[in-house]
Amino acid sequence: MRLSTRNQLTGVITEVTLGSVMATVKVRLDGGDQVVTSSITKDAAVDLGLEAGQPATVLIKSTEVTIGVE
Repeated sequence: MRLSTRNQLTGVITEVTLGSVMATVKVRLDGGDQVVTSSITKDAAVDLGLEAGQPATVLIKSTEVTIGVE
């Protein structure tokens, strides 16, 4: 599948927490210790069969990116 989303980061799922409606999915990005956390619907997480240790691609589409410095 080809997507227009340019920000595609590969990694491995480290944690899936299912709530009553939503799920939190943590993905450790390849090549480092950075972790991206995503909130998705519980139904989506179950339908995709997400579980720790599974390779995944994080797709980021945003109209705003904020940067902070000290």
